[in-house]
Amino acid sequence: MRWLKSAGCWPSALLLAGRVGLRAGPRTASGSPETPELQGELDRFGGVSVHLARHRALHGLDAAAFRRLLQAALQQWRSEGRVAAWLHVPILQSHFIASAASLGFRFHHADSHSSTLTLWLGDGPSRLPGYATHQVGVAGAVFDDSTRKVLVVQDRNKLKNMWKFPGGLSEPGEDIGDTAVREVFEETGVKSEFRSLLSIRQQHGSPGAFGKSDMYLICRLQPCSFTINFCQQECLKCEWMDLEKLARIDNTTPITRRVARLLLYGHREGFDKIDLSMEEFPAVYTGLFYKLYHRELPESYRDTAGTD
Repeated sequence: MRWLKSAGCWPSALLLAGRVGLRAGPRTASGSPETPELQGELDRFGGVSVHLARHRALHGLDAAAFRRLLQAALQQWRSEGRVAAWLHVPILQSHFIASAASLGFRFHHADSHSSTLTLWLGDGPSRLPGYATHQVGVAGAVFDDSTRKVLVVQDRNKLKNMWKFPGGLSEPGEDIGDTAVREVFEETGVKSEFRSLLSIRQQHGSPGAFGKSDMYLICRLQPCSFTINFCQQECLKCEWMDLEKLARIDNTTPITRRVARLLLYGHREGFDKIDLSMEEFPAVYTGLFYKLYHRELPESYRDTAGTD
């Protein structure tokens, strides 16, 4: 079952097998329901997810009663052959976390409003995928082909004021090119359009990513305006700099200098030699799409006939 980890983020691919909720058990002689039964959503990998925020019957339940409820559910899920349990706990119901932990649940991830705990129910060691471990930063190399100048900034709150391309962290659900365009405008006031992806840097154990891995991408952008109105809170300086100067000066970061030389090569020999262009394709999940970045593919190779 190695496909469990390679299939991507497990909770994002749920296939519902029934309605989520707390099902009331048999009634007593007085007509009042007994302790409810905890149920959840089944996913295509054989796991079950429980979202506590959807269960009104949990309101007012103490931690000991919740532990008994969860323990009974785990026994049921194990008897049904479920391989994992996912417990989504809103921040206001965090008092249930200790009860879940006493039954073997461990933290998987958290956001500002909730935490997710997991428990492996299958045989052998857990094969559940870890949560996202990378942050994605994107910079925009705004290059004016007619003047051979590129837009650069110096960060205000750095120990060394090195010239670099404007950029920042990508927002959830934001495309790479959109991040580059947005960050350039926010930092410099210059409007631009995405043209290509130029480079990808991968770094592990990054202090700026809370010790996690960091992906830093630089895009080639085409300027749509030229007047600089840079953000005084973020930037110390901002200017249009001659590309050849940026490629040779010492007062810049190594990755900026390398990408400047890459841009210079593209300007002289053709950007088709350095650009990773983007094309959108439908994903295997209905209604979703993905962006694919690669060197330009000749028209004769865009269908299978061209490979004969």
